[in-house]
Amino acid sequence: MIAQLHGTLLEATLSTAVLDVSGIGFEVGISGMTAAALPALGEEARLYTRMRVGNDAVALFGFATVEERTMFDRLVSVSSVGPRLALAVLSKYSVSQIYSIVMAEDTAGMSAVPGVGKKTAQRLILELKGTLAKDHGLAAADVPARGQLPLAHAASSPLDDARAALLSMGFSPQETDLALDGYDGENMRVEDLLAAALKRLGMDA
Repeated sequence: MIAQLHGTLLEATLSTAVLDVSGIGFEVGISGMTAAALPALGEEARLYTRMRVGNDAVALFGFATVEERTMFDRLVSVSSVGPRLALAVLSKYSVSQIYSIVMAEDTAGMSAVPGVGKKTAQRLILELKGTLAKDHGLAAADVPARGQLPLAHAASSPLDDARAALLSMGFSPQETDLALDGYDGENMRVEDLLAAALKRLGMDA
């Protein structure tokens, strides 16, 4: 079982990343949250991984944090929920948000995930609630800022903090990038960046 990969980031999209580990390129499926936390191409990163063996393929999935990997494990344990749907949930919501949605039995919130209908949302909540009730650490799981994967040592900046805050509020990585486009974070407070970003997103700060 491959539990983690540490190497150089060669390629990255919103759904996949390729890490060069000692000359071998590993392609892993990732969530939008993990995609937003990746460092620049050519830099080092560590992804916590899970290998899934299917009837006709072996797939590897990578996560920015141990908590995200744990939530992935919980999601795929639900009947009829595969890795791709689990990643869709993790792309829409942070780990702590998923925990809150499940514990609050928020079917509408879970149904907001692309590909999750009302019946699937109800099944997810029903099957996850008992398990998550014993896993309180997931309730306070942090959202890593852009470039803040393990071994990506860049110091946190106001822009990073603003991006992490928007992701934790439920905005997608794409919405977050568009909202902060053009800002370099220099000489700006996190509060100012958030106010400007929320205005672009059509919300009051």
